[in-house]
Amino acid sequence: MKKTTFSFAAAALILISYSATSADDTRIRLATTTSTYDSGLLDYLLPKFEQDTGYKVDVIATGTGKALKMGENGDVDLVMTHAPKAEASFVEAGFGVLPRKLMYNDFVLVGPESDPAKIADEKNIAKVFENIAKSGAVFISRGDDSGTHKKELGIWAQNKIEPNFGGYRSIGQGMGPTLNMASEMQAYTLTDRGTWLAYNNKLALKILFEGDEQLFNPYQVIIVNPERYPTTQYQAAKVFSDWLVNPKGQQLINEFKVNGQQLFVANADKQ
Repeated sequence: MKKTTFSFAAAALILISYSATSADDTRIRLATTTSTYDSGLLDYLLPKFEQDTGYKVDVIATGTGKALKMGENGDVDLVMTHAPKAEASFVEAGFGVLPRKLMYNDFVLVGPESDPAKIADEKNIAKVFENIAKSGAVFISRGDDSGTHKKELGIWAQNKIEPNFGGYRSIGQGMGPTLNMASEMQAYTLTDRGTWLAYNNKLALKILFEGDEQLFNPYQVIIVNPERYPTTQYQAAKVFSDWLVNPKGQQLINEFKVNGQQLFVANADKQ
């Protein structure tokens, strides 16, 4: 079966078309962070889900903030995101139900091999960000309210560093374009490991820092509240959510690799 993937820019047209026709209870609208798409994970999972169940999934890949906003508006049936505080607020405000841990990976700090800010030997992410800010090196921020952007801003704030130095560039783009720009400009950026592994053989960058506990990157799947939005496809969305967190979906997540490297670790059993 064929899945359809859309950018956020195309979402308005999709949703207008969807609402103009009778709802199809075999189609599921998923708003998800770009990392699950850019990494190739959804291209791997969805044909198997569709074959198992007969449902089809229309994917809108965008930043986590925009994905949650689409859920708040009742424009999708479920979300797959990676910003724990924003997700908790989404559920507490009554927009989402049945939040489930799905998987995790981590964030890494990548940059040019020359490492002008001298971060490769630092022991914690606070010192890494401090070095970048003080050195005047270029740092490319996604600037798109995504989970990665939220994580980056949280690190600056948690470590009391203002990202207002001359080399800071906020570009309002997804992870793929951000990595490409960082490569072209020989700049630093924060990326999820999954997208990095999918892109790194095309980039003049390397991982310069990893492993800090602040860089943990958990993903959840959350169904949009059907009591708030009765026209959403709750039952279909629940079938998808159940499939993802049940043994087969979790095994497939663990088995997904790029160039022999596992990109995500399934953790639904840690509910």
